[in-house]
Amino acid sequence: MTGMRRRFPDYDVLAKRDTPSWNEATRRVIDERLQICDKPQFFTDDEWLTLRAVCHRIVPQPPGRTRPIPVAAMIDRKLYRRKGDGYRLAQMPAMREAWRHGLAALDEEAKQRFGARFHELAPGRQDTVLSLVQQGEVRAKCWRGLPAQQFFMKRLLHDAVSAYYAHPIGWNEIGFGGPASPRGYVRMDFNRRDPWEAEEREHVLRR
Repeated sequence: MTGMRRRFPDYDVLAKRDTPSWNEATRRVIDERLQICDKPQFFTDDEWLTLRAVCHRIVPQPPGRTRPIPVAAMIDRKLYRRKGDGYRLAQMPAMREAWRHGLAALDEEAKQRFGARFHELAPGRQDTVLSLVQQGEVRAKCWRGLPAQQFFMKRLLHDAVSAYYAHPIGWNEIGFGGPASPRGYVRMDFNRRDPWEAEEREHVLRR
């Protein structure tokens, strides 16, 4: 029987909702984040299938999680609302264009390598395609105008991981207390914690 290690097994950041740790502005932002629906507003249905498959491989979630983090929907929402990073690499297209271009190129790469779109491949083959993109070893002509390695690092990896750990469920996994407004943090030295911070206690979930 295998087990999944949890460092903060009893921690729920949402228990802080009505405490001095969070103010009304913080509660509004987090409540809105919790209500994000797992459906697209920006991407087409075809692009959405590829995006969701990619997110499942970049940030796989624990089996049996009753409420998965809607990583793809959080990326989609960011693009729909035109929320950028505040900068753009010179060799990369604008964020919206980069995502549309990159998802199309991923599907074309998957077809050339294995004869099917990315979301239709088995997980192992999806990982192979992503690894090739990460290394820049691509064949599809669709990659012209979009550096594959940069797309992997600066869009796929960056946006998926950022979305995952912007969600309260992700915060629970790492013991993060959420925004420090208005209470703030006092014990800033290494290996010290405030009383309202999560206490690390390794636990193994058996399955």
